[in-house]
Amino acid sequence: MVKSVESRKPNAALLEAKRRAKNLKMLEQEQIVEPVKDVFSKALSSLKMVRSETGIIYDDSMDQHKCFWDEEHQERPERFTEIIKRCQELDLLDKSTSGVTDQEHLEDTSSNYNAIYIHPSTFDLSLLSAGCTIDLVDNIIKKKVQNGMAIIRPPGHHAMKAEFNGYCFFNNVAIAARHALDVLNLKKILIIDWDAHHGQGTQRFFYDDPRVLYFSLHRYEFGEFWPNLRESDYDWIGEGSGKGFNFNIPLNKKFMQNEDYLSVFQQILLPVAFEFQPELVIVSAGYDAAFGCPEGEMALTPAFYSHMTRSLMHLADGKLAIVLEGGYCVRSLAEGATLTLRALLDFPSPTLVDKWEVPSPEICETILNCIYVHRPYWKCLNVQDTYTLEELNNKNPQPDLHKVVQVYKGKLYLKKTTDLECSKNKLCYVYDDKMCEHKNVDEEGHPECPERIKKIKSKFEEFGLTQRMQLLPSRIATTDEVCLAHTRLHLNFVRRLTPKANLKEIGSKFNSVYLHEKTFDCATLAAGSVLNVVDNILTNQFRSGVCVIRPPGHHAEPDQPHGFCIFNNVAIAAQYAIRNGVNKVLIVDWDVHHGNGTQHIFENNPNVLYISIHRYDNATFFPKKTDANYDVVGKGAGEGFNVNIPWNKKGMTDMEYIMVMQQIVLPIAYEFNPELVLVSAGFDAAIGDPLGG
Repeated sequence: MVKSVESRKPNAALLEAKRRAKNLKMLEQEQIVEPVKDVFSKALSSLKMVRSETGIIYDDSMDQHKCFWDEEHQERPERFTEIIKRCQELDLLDKSTSGVTDQEHLEDTSSNYNAIYIHPSTFDLSLLSAGCTIDLVDNIIKKKVQNGMAIIRPPGHHAMKAEFNGYCFFNNVAIAARHALDVLNLKKILIIDWDAHHGQGTQRFFYDDPRVLYFSLHRYEFGEFWPNLRESDYDWIGEGSGKGFNFNIPLNKKFMQNEDYLSVFQQILLPVAFEFQPELVIVSAGYDAAFGCPEGEMALTPAFYSHMTRSLMHLADGKLAIVLEGGYCVRSLAEGATLTLRALLDFPSPTLVDKWEVPSPEICETILNCIYVHRPYWKCLNVQDTYTLEELNNKNPQPDLHKVVQVYKGKLYLKKTTDLECSKNKLCYVYDDKMCEHKNVDEEGHPECPERIKKIKSKFEEFGLTQRMQLLPSRIATTDEVCLAHTRLHLNFVRRLTPKANLKEIGSKFNSVYLHEKTFDCATLAAGSVLNVVDNILTNQFRSGVCVIRPPGHHAEPDQPHGFCIFNNVAIAAQYAIRNGVNKVLIVDWDVHHGNGTQHIFENNPNVLYISIHRYDNATFFPKKTDANYDVVGKGAGEGFNVNIPWNKKGMTDMEYIMVMQQIVLPIAYEFNPELVLVSAGFDAAIGDPLGG
């Protein structure tokens, strides 16, 4: 028997409540509006952006500040005068755009502070140093200069709000940063302090301020090195809203070298800086970590300061202010500061002549400690996995588990061997309309079309770039030149293509290849044009070059065309350079597809380091070969010189590429130390590309 259920009328109040809830939910959904982002806005904003001059600021009177009672004091006038002298030797300056006089009283007053002396000119010169730094920042932000260097003294980064400290009276960098925040209305400033001593004064100024990202690399030795402060360790990361914005990189041993500092830059500093996206970068540039400094007792080469500087010039649209701090070996100080200014003037960084070593265990420990404490605040630091207490207790052995522990214990020949020679001409390019004759006549709208290079040339003109670089003549590659990377059989096959042949049928026998009666002419013109650019770079006519060419090349195998490619332009150029005396060539291939041809040509060759960043999707993405995976590292003598970085999903963004460049490509490239760098520059990883995904 079924019991009947009496029909009930819905409660009016309940219905009204549901209606209101539904309307409220709809209203909330309507208010959640995703902002429309123009992915090309940055590129378009650079349309009228032209690199302006480098500013340099100093005053001859800064040699007046000195210690009356100790003529050999480390912070002496020669620190200033020798930098100016060396800059004059390299002709860099022309390229850049109240007191008590009683000596006994001054010495007595100085004794009340930690590591300072006072001179009758100290007050005026300290004001002048701070004013110079403010003026430099002001000119950079107002776009009167692109970047600049303040060669000043006395230094400033130890000075605190109400106390002189460590040769410092007024904190020049902190004052200038505060000016940029409060007067110039900046929202994000990155301060990098590479002085060998911790800039505790600057840290205290901005410890709770999220507008300033402070990054200090300093000798610490678990608190046994001056200023002997607990707050100089890695776990002092800021407080309040500034938590996560204070980075201390404590160096816990003497004589750390280029590779140790470079590891910090590439593993922590640069990834975090790119994520922070500062509007201005200020460097507290001490040179007491340079080889020979009696106070720092580190072992950086003067040339390395140029490399650190150039890596920072990619941030904040190039707005970079270098402010002199410490450095007490006058020769290495003058050389390091001069090469820093030279980098700001856009001269290339000199080759590092010292043998590259493995980063020290101490720096690895510090890097991992810093990553651990800052992981919650920065997305880019979440590459490494963490482990649980259970894994710590049960996993044996534990070689890959880093334990975070906090401990507190309370080369001058390089100037002669560092090559500063470079061409006065920065950039050349090559382009020829004749390369547009190669086209697919059977498939309208084929992606590898003449419009590709025509559009690039048009954009060069729109952005005013053609006026800023030298056009080189194109040329045909000879048979011998093409055969540096290809078999003669392959070259003759392409040469013999005629209009009478069934080009569509012939092309279909290869993987993603079309042929045209002008294919041979265009392919040899493309390869030869690249060789002309390489020739001009190797003979020091130009520093670098751009080759706007087609057909492309990196898929072309030694014995056959492949993937739109006929002859492997970059491989031919690398072999050509080696034939002309170059011992080490780096090829970086950032095309979204793996450069299978280039890899196969050099897989046994230790003179060529090939690094490819490509979409792989577990061998399901073109060219769909398993030898594009990370575990294919070269063969025979070339083992270790093939580096594949495969993406196993589509949609990789700027951040993934930045991480790969900083943590894999650049560290390996620095260790390889190439004499020539060639880039297989595909742009199919860019947003919107129909093939890259």
